Order: sequence, then C-alpha cells, then structure tokens
Amino acid sequence: MRETFKKRYHFCDFSYFCTLNYNLLKMISYHSEDIKFPDIKRREYSRWIKETASIYGKKVGEVAFIFCSDAHLLQINNEYLQHNYYTDIITFDYSEKNWISGDIFISLDTVKSNAEKYRQTCKNELNRVMIHGILHLCGQKDKTPENRAEMTRKENLALEKFNHSA
Repeated sequence: MRETFKKRYHFCDFSYFCTLNYNLLKMISYHSEDIKFPDIKRREYSRWIKETASIYGKKVGEVAFIFCSDAHLLQINNEYLQHNYYTDIITFDYSEKNWISGDIFISLDTVKSNAEKYRQTCKNELNRVMIHGILHLCGQKDKTPENRAEMTRKENLALEKFNHSA
C-alpha cells in the first residue's frame, strides 16, 4: 500500500500535500485475532515504541501488532515459515532504510504461559515480547548466544524506560 500510494500521487504538483498525506498513513496499529484484546493503553505503547526506535536511529512507519492464540500463530508459523512449533512472537519485517515497518504477531496464550514460567506478570511479559518485535524491526538479531544476550540487554533497557514513564 505504501508504495502504491507514493506512485499514484507522484505526479502531483502539490508534492508537499502528497508527502503530508503519505506521512499520515504511518502509524502503529493494534488488532486481535481469535482472542480477547489485551488491556493496553495504545497511546502510551505507541509513544514508547517510537522512543525506543529513535534510540536506534529509526522512525516508525506502519507497524501492526496482531494479538492471537497459540493455534493461530502456529498456523502462521507453518504456512509462512514452515515451522511446526509454538512460539510467542513472529515478526514480519518490511522495514526500509531508517523506517521500521512490519507485522508483529503475538500469541497471548504463550505470553501467559511464559509469564508463569519466568515468574513475571502477564503485562510485563507482554511488554517484553512487544519490544522484542520492535527491536527485530530495528535490526537486532537473536540467533546466536551473543545476539540473544544483547537482545535481552536492549529489552531490559526499553522496559526500564517504559516502567519509569508509565
């Protein structure tokens, strides 16, 4: 959609107007699929996400959080990644240059079970998983032990900022 919008209005003599309208499309959206929507304050979360992205020199484009069940996320994991296992998050990265964009699917079922496993509140675990997805969009990897340690460090920094501002 982003590219189509830019191309469709590229001919426009009112380039400022077109750029302004294009920039209005950039946003963070929150959805639920087959599960009750979590109790989050969207404006607070959006501000936190934008602040976190800016730390890494990134701006937020179109980011969608989709909260869902284990069954739904397993289906996505099978269909798109050919993985047949449960996970807490899948991030589809559409970022370009310094603009982060993507779809972040989060299983609230797994968030809940991980919260119990790690002795965290569901809210704290959800916050960690959400910022984990944003850090992936910012370019952070977590495939090696060193990368995972760095990811955890960055998650902790972001969570600390959020907890002090909320």
